[in-house]
Amino acid sequence: MRIAYGVHGYGRGHATRALAVLEALGSRHDIRVFAGGDAHDLIGTRLPVTRVPCLGLCYQGGKRDTWLTFRNNLPRLLDLVRRGPGVEAVAADMRAFGPDVVICDAEPWTNFAAQQLGVPRIGFDHFGVLVHCHVALPFADWLESFFDRMAYRWLMRWPERVLVSSFFQAKPRHSGVKLVGPLLGEHMQHFQPTPGEHLLVYFNQGTSQLSPGMLETLGSLGSEVRLYGVGRDGRAGAITYRAPKRDGFLRDLASCRAVLSTAGNQLMGEAMAFAKPVLVVPESTVEQRLNAREIVRMGIGESLLPSQLDRDAILEFLSRADRYANRARELASDGRARAVEWLERWVHELSKSKGAAPLGAVQTV
Repeated sequence: MRIAYGVHGYGRGHATRALAVLEALGSRHDIRVFAGGDAHDLIGTRLPVTRVPCLGLCYQGGKRDTWLTFRNNLPRLLDLVRRGPGVEAVAADMRAFGPDVVICDAEPWTNFAAQQLGVPRIGFDHFGVLVHCHVALPFADWLESFFDRMAYRWLMRWPERVLVSSFFQAKPRHSGVKLVGPLLGEHMQHFQPTPGEHLLVYFNQGTSQLSPGMLETLGSLGSEVRLYGVGRDGRAGAITYRAPKRDGFLRDLASCRAVLSTAGNQLMGEAMAFAKPVLVVPESTVEQRLNAREIVRMGIGESLLPSQLDRDAILEFLSRADRYANRARELASDGRARAVEWLERWVHELSKSKGAAPLGAVQTV
């Protein structure tokens, strides 16, 4: 079978998830990967990748700037609305490749091109938990998420099937939706968790999200901090800056004492697999706040607002780290085998029936 695989490029979680299943699918199918941003750079070290545009969030003073995000993304959004040069270029590449099915990890250009060409689509990401699953949200987050959910539905439309990867459990809304655990790639098997002393810190847009005050706090903890997300190597006092290399990151994750990061789904699953406690500072999105609440509910870590992140709060979290590590060890799971199983089944089903009903027409459960 021929599979086109689109990967959203903001952050590295989408690419990490995709690589976990591409390793298995690539041995049995002819695959063409489309990705932009961070995903293009990460996947490109392992596989050929066709670059596509990328939507992303913008920050000012460590906080998400909604207006700046909209302004910077507007040209790309107009390309999608008008089926402009970006969409046409992807459609042309896809037409030449001739895929039987397109898998979209929150990547809109491959999704629009697939819809334009009449190719069946499988949605596969984490944000779908807010759209395609039953989750408990505070009323304020439910209201705020309305725009995000509508935007996601417009960008992803109604694919024929949906796979949601999540480190926590949720009940699907439709029979065409399946939920699996976090995707742990084969690379993780090369690293065994060991008790360490350093704190692993990861912020996907660290240059914007980490203020000078935060960096000063991290440098005052009395132990080494290995920091990812600012795009450079080097050392300044107690902080060791790391460039984004997958093997190096997994090595530091497997050997750390604990993790301090934003609340991305993929990293939470990887931290659980290595039984590492997590202290999260969620980005100002409903999805990350949902992840943060689930972390607290599951007992694998704690959540703080940026304004609450100080030396005392981090040290108090570390004093409770062993308790969270034990709970993470109990709850760890790997959804890769199950994900590949569903993707294989759907690829064969949809390639034989390109007139399959879109998800919105599938009976709810």
